[in-house]
Amino acid sequence: MFLHKAENTNMSEYWLISAPGDKTCQQTYETMNNLTHKQNNLCVNFKFHIPDLKVGTLDQLVGLSDDLGKLDVYVEQITRKVATYLGEVLEDQRDKLHENLLANNSPGPPDENTHSDLTGKSSNLSNSRDTTTTTCSACHGGSLNNSSESSERESDTTSCNCDCDCSTNNCALKNNTSFSDTFDWWFHRHRGSNKSRSRSSSQLNITNGFNSSTHRSSPVSSCCGSSQGRSSPDTDINGDGLGAEPPAMPLSPADLPSYITRFQWDMAKYPIKQSLRNIADIISKQVGQIDADLKTKSTAYNNLKGSLQNLEKKQTGSLLTRNLADLVKKEHFILDSEYLTTLLVIVPKPLANDWVVGYEKITDMIVPRSSQLITQDQDYALYNVTLFKKVVEEFKLHAREKKFVVRDFVYNEEELAAGKNEITKLVTDKKKQFGPLVRWLKVNFSESFCALVHVKALRVFVESVLRYGLPVNFQAILIQPNKKSIKRLRDCLNQLYGHLDGSAANPAGGSVDNVDIPGLGFGQAEYYPYVFYKLNIDMVETAKI
Repeated sequence: MFLHKAENTNMSEYWLISAPGDKTCQQTYETMNNLTHKQNNLCVNFKFHIPDLKVGTLDQLVGLSDDLGKLDVYVEQITRKVATYLGEVLEDQRDKLHENLLANNSPGPPDENTHSDLTGKSSNLSNSRDTTTTTCSACHGGSLNNSSESSERESDTTSCNCDCDCSTNNCALKNNTSFSDTFDWWFHRHRGSNKSRSRSSSQLNITNGFNSSTHRSSPVSSCCGSSQGRSSPDTDINGDGLGAEPPAMPLSPADLPSYITRFQWDMAKYPIKQSLRNIADIISKQVGQIDADLKTKSTAYNNLKGSLQNLEKKQTGSLLTRNLADLVKKEHFILDSEYLTTLLVIVPKPLANDWVVGYEKITDMIVPRSSQLITQDQDYALYNVTLFKKVVEEFKLHAREKKFVVRDFVYNEEELAAGKNEITKLVTDKKKQFGPLVRWLKVNFSESFCALVHVKALRVFVESVLRYGLPVNFQAILIQPNKKSIKRLRDCLNQLYGHLDGSAANPAGGSVDNVDIPGLGFGQAEYYPYVFYKLNIDMVETAKI
């Protein structure tokens, strides 16, 4: 339901903000959501889950804040470059570009049946939000009845409707710490689904369940210092009684809005036990490698494509420039003669009669009546003429004076056959490279886009710690603003958070000096009392290569 509303806003721009936690971060979120969404319908809000990251020292955070800003720009640039080049490669299928710009790569299913099963679940995620059941924290695949309150989540006997073997506390995901293990679980679950579905619902002790904070796909984060705060996976997004988070399962790549609105930190690629600086370096190296590989692959493919286009132009262009091999025949030439040779002459159509009447007089030693019309296009006619070899240069000179163009052409059957084979070879090579290149671009667009969102998450975390202090206690929120309500939305956010900074009380054009304090974002073009970053997911329209 809320996803449908989000689509109606028809905006590719999202806002990523954070606000200091109240008693709980859930309370912070609900206060903001009530004012902006429920009461005024200015936007659609989503919790943005950021895990517990290592804070480090104040000096490290200040320096990292500036570096993350540069990394943000760089990663977005590479992401747009990959998207744009994918559009170029698709050529006639460019209208399908947005269908191919997906995020959140996951291992492909082991067989087509599993793929159909999982993709079917993916397409029905939004339908699952219409139920009153929520995600089972033990298996991430079932549901808990009547568990919207945290106290009920902690009950000892909670009904689990998932298909895993929770009756013996042996949930198949319980001890898995890698995404591949998770996927294996889904695969085995698929194979044994008929058997599993016949089992009755069993009891599960939630406190002994799956430790989601160590799992890659876990939406749980304790930045707020409370399990019932900003990171609870079974809270409402818009307070409509709808489940806030979809079940965590190894879905195929999703569209960009789905990825960011259901964002989960990739523990496998960016381990949270690493320092913030190390995580930033991992992202930088990863995206740098994508950029280097893109340059190599695009250069090779463009050279191949350019060579093929040049040959195709020569097949279809004007008689002045096109390849004549397909137009002439062996009988048009005198071959293997010691003294005679045949030339091909391009004659402008208005001068065709002058050629027919006077070509024998252009120079001496021209074989009489040796010229014949081979072919013509809209502007030119192609003639041949036979003459003695020793007057060829003189003939070319006088022919040019009369606006007749002699084409350099030697009839050689082997070379002509090789030329035709070259075109066939280039077409074949292009087809061979097209599929793998498109797959590489799709995969690495996803990689770079996911890296971009993780950079945004890092920036929010670092800026929130710098602004709101320790202990870490803030709620990150992803906002999709309604296009016509942006100004009112800003006013509502300033009403909520204006007290966090005195300068925010002044309008944007006020007299307050724009103080640039490293690491605190005061020198940004847009500064607000709350942490604020834009995320534009339209990777094509504004792309600049």
